[in-house]
Amino acid sequence: MQLILGLIPNNLQPKSPIHSLEDNPMHSVNQKIKDLPKLVLVALSIGLVAQLAHAQSDATQRLLERNKMFEPKIIKVADNVYTAIGYQVTANSMIVGKDGIIIVDPGQMPIMASRVRKAFEEITDKPVKAIIYTHSHGDHYNGAPAFYESDKGIQVWARSNFGSEGARNALTGLIGGVRSSNTQGFDLKPEQKIGVGVAIPPARRPTNSMMVDGSSQSGTPRRAQRIEPTHTFSEDRKRIEISGVTIDLVSAPGETADQLYVWLPNQKVVFAGDNFYQSWPNVYPLRGTARRSIRDWIVSIDKMAQEGPKHLVGGHTTPMLNNASEILANYHEALKHVYDKTIEGAKKYLTPDELVEYAALPPHLAKLDYLAPYYGSVKGTIRDIYAQDLGWFDGDALNLHRESPLKQSQRMADLVGGANVLMTKAKEAMRKDDPLGAAQLAQHVIRLRPEDKNAKRLMGEALAIVGESTFNAPMRNYTISTSNRLLSEANAK
Repeated sequence: MQLILGLIPNNLQPKSPIHSLEDNPMHSVNQKIKDLPKLVLVALSIGLVAQLAHAQSDATQRLLERNKMFEPKIIKVADNVYTAIGYQVTANSMIVGKDGIIIVDPGQMPIMASRVRKAFEEITDKPVKAIIYTHSHGDHYNGAPAFYESDKGIQVWARSNFGSEGARNALTGLIGGVRSSNTQGFDLKPEQKIGVGVAIPPARRPTNSMMVDGSSQSGTPRRAQRIEPTHTFSEDRKRIEISGVTIDLVSAPGETADQLYVWLPNQKVVFAGDNFYQSWPNVYPLRGTARRSIRDWIVSIDKMAQEGPKHLVGGHTTPMLNNASEILANYHEALKHVYDKTIEGAKKYLTPDELVEYAALPPHLAKLDYLAPYYGSVKGTIRDIYAQDLGWFDGDALNLHRESPLKQSQRMADLVGGANVLMTKAKEAMRKDDPLGAAQLAQHVIRLRPEDKNAKRLMGEALAIVGESTFNAPMRNYTISTSNRLLSEANAK
C-alpha cells in the first residue's frame, strides 16, 4: 500500500522496547450512542461534530479505536524476529542472525527509520547484513539510508522487476495531486484527521512526492536518497542464507507486480508485504494508480497459506501471531469469493450496482475484523473486477447515450419545477435525516447555479454528515475534504 503520510505526531513516543501480542489487543467497539437531534447535526460542520464525543458515529469510534494499534512499540514475533509498529506508517522488521541482522522493509523516511534502528539496537548491537524490500512503494523502502552503509557490503534484496508500478504510473503523470491528498486526509483540519485505517494519522500535508525524509531544516521536506537493490531474483522462489538464517524470497504479485513475501521456514514466519494487512485489501485505490490484479493477489495469498505459517507480519498493522495459517485461509477465501461471485453475476448480466450486493461477503467472513473495509473496500473491489474484465459499459443501453452532468441537472430541474424547488427538496431531505439525498439534490443546483453559496453550504453540510459516518477511511477522508471545500466556497466573501 503506497501511503503518502506526513511526520508522526510528537505525542506518539515509544512506551517500552518490546511488546507481545497480548500487549496490543484489538479493543472492543463502543456501543452505538444516540444521535443528536437531526436539526443540530445539520447545523454543525464536521469539525465540530468530530469534537463532540456524543456526536460520534460508530464509524468514527471504530476508526479511533483502531488507531490505538499504532502506538509505537516493538513486538516480538519469534525468538529472533521483531517488528516495529507505529514509528512509521509501515511495519518494519528485524531478523536476528548469528553475526548480524536482516531488515525487512526499512520504512518511509530515514529520520523515522533511524528511530526504528535505535529501538532495534536496544535488543541487539549486531550490524546490518541485509535489507529486503517486499515491494517498491516508497513507504516501505525510502527509510533504507538509516540502515544502509555503502562500505559494509550490505545486501539489498528485491525482485528483478522492482519499481515496475512506478514506471507505469510515470507514463501518465496522473498519480498524486488532489486525489491522493484528499483520500489520505492531508487536507483535513487537525480535529478531522483519523488516519487511513491501517496506519497512523498524517500530521501534516507533505509535498507532492512521497519520497520525503522530513529532515530538512528549512521546513520543506527533501527527497530521500534511494538505495537501489544490490541483489535481485526473477525466479518464483529464491532461497538465501544470511548470517546463518535460512530465508525464502517468493514472487507474490498482488498489490504491486513486484511484490514478494519473505518466508522463514525454521521460524514459521511469513512477511507478507502489502498483500496482507488487517483490512480488506486496497484492490482499487481511490487515489488512482496502475491496475492491480486480484487474480494474482488470490494466488499469492494461497501460496503463503500453503507454507503453513504460524506467524504473519503484514505490511501495515500489528503482526498476527499463532494463527497465521487460518487467517490467510480466510483472507484467500474472501478474495476468491468476491471474485467468483462478481464473474458469476456478470454472466447473468447484473450491473456493477447490482453486483455490490450479489457478491458481498458471507456472514462468517464479513464478521472478521481483519477483513473489514478499513482501507480497501469490497464494493470498490467488485466494481474494479467488473471494469477490468468487462470494461466501463454495464449493459444498460441508456449508458451508451449519457448526457452531460449539466444536461442531467437541467432535466431534473425541469421535472420538479426549477432549481428553487430542488433546493427546497434538498432542505427537506436534510430535515428527514437523508444527508446523501440532500447532497445529490444540492449538486444539481450547483451545476445549474455555480455561484449559489446556499447550495454549496447545504451540500457541504450534508457531506460532512455522510463522511463522518463513513467507515472506509479513504472514502471518509475524500468525502470530508469535499465538504470542507464546499463550505469554504460558501463562506468566501
